[in-house]
Amino acid sequence: MFSRDIRQRVDRTVAQVMTVAADLDRMPEWASGLSSDAQIEFSIDVERGILDHEVTLHDGTVVPVRLRVEPRGAGSEIVFTLERLPGMTDEQWRDDAEAVAADLRRLAALCEKIEE
Repeated sequence: MFSRDIRQRVDRTVAQVMTVAADLDRMPEWASGLSSDAQIEFSIDVERGILDHEVTLHDGTVVPVRLRVEPRGAGSEIVFTLERLPGMTDEQWRDDAEAVAADLRRLAALCEKIEE
């Protein structure tokens, strides 16, 4: 499998970003890729900025998702590692990358509404 990192800078600390990102009730506000027909198992470590998860698709395919929030200067950077699944076309992979980038922009906007 091939993968690529999609990054989004945020003018908030890792702790502030994780307050929003790790709140599973708030995920529908920013994570459009979450599907009701998929099972998701999270591995969250708020202090270390880890929001990894495994998505089990309706056909049984398990997709590991690496999502990290890393310190960058006075702010942070959200890093989503997008895996290219077997049989995925270039167009599908590009569309997935664009959707993830839009999700990360929404997450960043929500985080930046937090009072410093």
